[in-house]
Amino acid sequence: MATLRITKHGEDVLKRVSEPVDFDKLKKKLPGLLKDMWATMYGVNGVGLAAPQIGLNIRLAIIDVRPDQKPQRLVLINPEIVSKEGGIDEEEGCLSVPGLYAKVKRYARVRIRATDHHGKPYEMSGEGLLARAFQHEIDHLDGKLFIDHLSLTERLRVARILKDLRLNWT
Repeated sequence: MATLRITKHGEDVLKRVSEPVDFDKLKKKLPGLLKDMWATMYGVNGVGLAAPQIGLNIRLAIIDVRPDQKPQRLVLINPEIVSKEGGIDEEEGCLSVPGLYAKVKRYARVRIRATDHHGKPYEMSGEGLLARAFQHEIDHLDGKLFIDHLSLTERLRVARILKDLRLNWT
């Protein structure tokens, strides 16, 4: 189990739309890859991690929002949002933009369709933090960061902060 390097804002892989996963081609490597992704995410106290954040351009993400302080490990292979409703405006951060937080408008409830780590398709609904995590990780797979949802004024404000934060990124 290895802790992987997390890609940072400005790296090309974070801006590319990820390629769909062919489960049969990935299934032998998947257990080790997921072990490393879990170790990496938990090592930095994250609640989600998408493959582009570790330099892989594939549609794979993991989420554990720890409801009731208990692990609930979700693997999302080729996820898509199938329904969304409501709205909520809350502060959000990202492992690929460490140290930056901003209010982002998201849907309050979403339903996703994905494939799990066994290759089985499933659908799941989420609200609150889970809905936000679904949207945030799927955004990564679509080449978007949470700061892409900010208004022009907010993006300009954040640009100055990002410049200073980058000095401390490794």
